[in-house]
Amino acid sequence: MREVQLPEPRWMRARWAAFAAVCAARGWGDNCHAAGPRWHYDDGGGNWADLVHVDADRAVLLGHDHEYSETYHGRAAEYFGEPETDLLAGAPDWWAAPVRAAEADGLWVGFAYGFRDGWLRADYDADDGFDSVNPPFADEARCRGLIDEYTGGHATTAAVDALIAADADVTGELVAAVVGPGLDARAGAAAARAFLGA
Repeated sequence: MREVQLPEPRWMRARWAAFAAVCAARGWGDNCHAAGPRWHYDDGGGNWADLVHVDADRAVLLGHDHEYSETYHGRAAEYFGEPETDLLAGAPDWWAAPVRAAEADGLWVGFAYGFRDGWLRADYDADDGFDSVNPPFADEARCRGLIDEYTGGHATTAAVDALIAADADVTGELVAAVVGPGLDARAGAAAARAFLGA
């Protein structure tokens, strides 16, 4: 298997929750949210990533970029007439359930990474699309850039810093300072706080 250089799930949470707060305040909560052990992000254009907590020490990060994922797992290989990339090759059994659940929901899965003391993936050379999904939780600059884009540049650096630093323990005041007046800061705070339950 190959190592993947990504933050641990607990370090992803602050950015994921901050961006979820902004999305929910704008009424776009479906784009980024926590639902129990599953954290979801999509860019509104068909590209997505989910982090599924298996337990306190293990997680699976999976998703797909509909333009740039060149890996065809499971029935996607047959559907697209492409060679199959076994995203679970060499992986422990606990990786499989989140992948199968996504496929059962009709989603293509282009990447699946497992975390236990570090991130790993199967050994393949094709572009799996993760970098193209470019999720805000994996990179501080990306998170800040998306927040700036979604708030029209309203937020100060200090306000965004405070929202991220809250690490999902977010108040309506923190959200309001980022999104400005006229949006639902309380919904944003509730969306962020949902990440505390994983």
